[in-house]
Amino acid sequence: MAAVAQAGGRKVHITPEGAKKLQAELEQLWRVERPRVTREVAAAAALGDRSENAEYIYGKKRLREIDRRIEFLRKRFDLLEVVQPGLVARDRVYFGAWVTLEDESGTELCYRLVGPDESDVDRNLISVESPIGRALLGKSAGDEIAVERPAGRACYTLLEIRYESR
Repeated sequence: MAAVAQAGGRKVHITPEGAKKLQAELEQLWRVERPRVTREVAAAAALGDRSENAEYIYGKKRLREIDRRIEFLRKRFDLLEVVQPGLVARDRVYFGAWVTLEDESGTELCYRLVGPDESDVDRNLISVESPIGRALLGKSAGDEIAVERPAGRACYTLLEIRYESR
């Protein structure tokens, strides 16, 4: 999952699926991971000299990592706004849309526009805040889209728009 810069007080959109995934991560960390690591640290501390106890040192480090992630997620939920995709005009690209694009070589690409907290290129989930995400917003099937990338300008044809969970 992509880390996100501060939102500056504005709400950040997330799909219901993305919100459930973040909530599940928070629950896993709080109810399973943290208690398990706390028990491991206590057991390692009971062995004596903590200064040379690798299990104790690693456990304390892992506990700090878990606590930072829990704090981040709790604060992040205050900024998130769960948006049900497809409640607006379904013939245009908006948050949560699945889009099928054709690039200049004729290759078809399928992406879903999601919030920055749930973007995952391996799962074809791209942020609405990315260059291609911004270029797609408000477009209709048949529209041409030009995107400036570090590798140069890319042009796509928007073939299809769908609003559904996958």
